[in-house]
Amino acid sequence: MGIELSYAVSKLQSLSTSDHASVVSMNLFVALLCACIVIGHLLEENRWVNESITALFIGVCTGIVILLVSGGKSSHLLVFSEDLFFIYLLPPIIFNAGFQVKKKRFFENFMTIILFGAVGTLISCGIISLGVIQIFKKMDIGSLDIGDYLAIGAIFAATDSVCTLQVLNQDETPLLYSLVFGEGVVNDATSVVLFNAIQSFDVTKIDPSIALHFTGNLLYLFATSTLLGAMTGLLSAYIIKKLYFGRHSTDREVALMMLMAYLSYMLAELFYLSGILTVFFCGIVMSHYTWHNVTEGSRVTTKHAFATLSFVAETFIFLYVGMDALDIEKWRFVSDSPGTSVAVSSILIVLIMVGRAAFVFPLSFLINLFKKNQSEKLSLRKQVVIWWAGLMRGAVSMALAYNQFTRLGHTQLRVNAILITSTITVVLFSTVVFGLMTKPLIRFLARSKQTTSMVMSDPSTPKSVSVPLLGEGLDSELDIPRPGSIRALLATPTHTVHYYWRKFDNAFMRPVFGGRGFVPFVPGSPTERSFVQGEGE
Repeated sequence: MGIELSYAVSKLQSLSTSDHASVVSMNLFVALLCACIVIGHLLEENRWVNESITALFIGVCTGIVILLVSGGKSSHLLVFSEDLFFIYLLPPIIFNAGFQVKKKRFFENFMTIILFGAVGTLISCGIISLGVIQIFKKMDIGSLDIGDYLAIGAIFAATDSVCTLQVLNQDETPLLYSLVFGEGVVNDATSVVLFNAIQSFDVTKIDPSIALHFTGNLLYLFATSTLLGAMTGLLSAYIIKKLYFGRHSTDREVALMMLMAYLSYMLAELFYLSGILTVFFCGIVMSHYTWHNVTEGSRVTTKHAFATLSFVAETFIFLYVGMDALDIEKWRFVSDSPGTSVAVSSILIVLIMVGRAAFVFPLSFLINLFKKNQSEKLSLRKQVVIWWAGLMRGAVSMALAYNQFTRLGHTQLRVNAILITSTITVVLFSTVVFGLMTKPLIRFLARSKQTTSMVMSDPSTPKSVSVPLLGEGLDSELDIPRPGSIRALLATPTHTVHYYWRKFDNAFMRPVFGGRGFVPFVPGSPTERSFVQGEGE
């Protein structure tokens, strides 16, 4: 009995020690996040550095300190987990992207965005995969099968346009911002779906039927994921509109919006769909309907809460990537042949640049052929900015690489260690070097000729409450001419879709789901007072 009691006490003590170590690690990590925010604020006016690079540098410096203190055993406070990234960090980033997007610009350029984000990603993945198959087989890095080569293509086809978006202005360069932003979201979704499809298919037996099945699976995932996100957003709008949560507590409105946004992502993961696409379109629908059904206080709260969660998640990811860059376990595998690791990283960077150029410029040429308005065409300068914006690699590439080449964050084979360290090198190099050059490059290439006064803000985002999903000015049918023939439909498809969408939205969607113009009835609010005064008169 005494032996059992002493064993239980020692077990509890070991658990207590482990818990204490976790608490210390979390405290240090939170303190580093605070440091990133403070230093990022101080460097706000810097021409070269952005918050992503700041977080990376702080992560690397912290990793060096931890490595020295631990005697070369570890360089990070937390163990990387794909679940941590995909379940907790990625959803708020993607949802806020959809929630804050200027919907008019996004849907006006929807086909261009799909071409760059989906078709372009497939082209880039194919070129990177073919390149590594031809080159890596001639190098002494280890044994890889066809599935690994295709996975490498999907991993490095995933862009990270955060650095570019931090310096592009939605009002000064609306077209560029819309294309870079939209392509980034669709690209992330395509890369993840493509990666999962490669893992689930037997790629050693590729034939026309497998290719057809693969294509059908991608289209099915895109369609169903989008539909699930839209339905979840509409359900949240209907519930909040019908039940008037603001009568009793605005906290419930905010909580319900947050939980249903997260529910859309988890439902997509449950049904093996694309959570990225689902939560993105859930954000778009919520900003168009649900956000207008809540009280004014809830509108301000949700807008800033979603933006804050997204900002913290992004900072967390870059901070961890900086720490993990010095993970001694992975570098020990390649310490006997550092030249091989450098060569692999260099080859991957070149293939990324070639793969991106292979679709940006040809697809831009095709897009320009169908654009009648000169201002809507993609000039060579804009094409260079779009190409440059997609050269950076970030958290999605890291997460996919860990998923393919590690087990629980640890590497067991030399070839896996080479690919993980090369991924880290590519992410660091592209984010820091390309990121540092982004601001001066954009200022040189993409100086907008339009003045800010000529560019109307798109009030369909949660920053304003005055226009419908695809409108830009007053909510009037006069600003979008009614199409009078099939020729008009073919000549101005965007305006035609706007016109019919607006009619359908006003006639069927808003009466059921609320949206712009719907004012929640809240006791004690100005709405109630004006209503009471009107009855008294």
